[in-house]
Amino acid sequence: MANGTKPLKATVIMTDLTRSFDSSVFADWRDHTINFLSGTKSFYVLLALGVLTVFGASVAGLDAIRIGYHNAYGVTREISWGLIISTYIFFVVTSTGLCIVSSIGHVFGIKSFMPIVNRAVFLSVVTIFAGFTVIFFDIENPFRMAIYNAISPNLTSNLWWMGTLYGAYMVFMASEFILILLKNHKFATYAGLAGLISGIVAHSNLGAIFGMLHGREYWYGPYMPIYFITSAIMSGCAAIIFFSWLGYKINNERVDKPMERALEAVSKLAALMIMVTLFFTAWKTITGLVGAAGKYEVIKAMLYGPYAFNFWVFEIMIGMVIPFILFVKTRFKNINMSFLAAAMMTFGIFFMRYDLVVGGQIVPAYHDLGVNEYAGLLNYMPSIHEIVIIIGGMGIVATAFLLGERVFKGHKSSDVH
Repeated sequence: MANGTKPLKATVIMTDLTRSFDSSVFADWRDHTINFLSGTKSFYVLLALGVLTVFGASVAGLDAIRIGYHNAYGVTREISWGLIISTYIFFVVTSTGLCIVSSIGHVFGIKSFMPIVNRAVFLSVVTIFAGFTVIFFDIENPFRMAIYNAISPNLTSNLWWMGTLYGAYMVFMASEFILILLKNHKFATYAGLAGLISGIVAHSNLGAIFGMLHGREYWYGPYMPIYFITSAIMSGCAAIIFFSWLGYKINNERVDKPMERALEAVSKLAALMIMVTLFFTAWKTITGLVGAAGKYEVIKAMLYGPYAFNFWVFEIMIGMVIPFILFVKTRFKNINMSFLAAAMMTFGIFFMRYDLVVGGQIVPAYHDLGVNEYAGLLNYMPSIHEIVIIIGGMGIVATAFLLGERVFKGHKSSDVH
């Protein structure tokens, strides 16, 4: 400058943002709007069904608030976390996994992952929003919680950190997607890195919420945060394969070569994460068989008790073993088989979260004290209100996905390099 002083840092940043702004963005958005209005009849029918699902879930959630959660939900004082909490975990785990998978290309520059970045970032925002929406109807006063989360923070609470970190994560990921749309890839990369860091920290903290509960022996242990991260990557891989295949079908397009290579790379990563998760599951089971009563009884329930079908059929076979076989048998190159494997993984992972949350609570706290009233396992059955609310959460993802595919032309509006 003329006076020899350096420009302010904020001024430099704003200058960079202005210079990197692509004037064609507004023209692209106009094309996106036209593209949305030119959808097929079946597209609008599916979109309407998604909207109706969300509306129905909203009605059920508001009715649950009206009559009281203790009357609307199947949870009890003994089993206080039910289907809504497990579904919330399913969504936020998937979101974190999508963030991690997208960062391999966008943040770390691995070119084979570049084609899936836009869709993965978009879906990470959608799934975290769906998770927040679902848990909204499990908190007695969510608005008061949000206010006191800011004005009266409890830094020693894992739950406070979960809300704060996931809130920051959602902001960073939304910012990354907006910056990608603006074709400002430099600052989008910075936002993606911030989202990756906050997402991993938030997700490991979510694992710590379970792992630091001394009173729940099935959950307690230092491996939980690590397990949550590895299973998140597996969930993210399944989600991006599943939705990418659907995206090309909805847009009536053939999968191009770059996307084929990207999905092949993601399939390999998914197979690796399946093996790691199976490793964790095996050792969790083995150590549980020699653990205290609180853990041993849950393991028995999973292996040959009331949760055996969920565990062996949904979690192990459908969620991991069969998909792994499909990936390896086709050498990761058959996109249709990869889609089938991803769909099975997503289905199995949903039950994996349910079994983890509910299974950890079925052994009464007084079980090992010989109290007759608590000699057996506790039972939990989701209510209609809970089921409708979690279907609504899935409706949010489905509706946003359909809108995203049409409005953003299959998320090919910008190639991230």
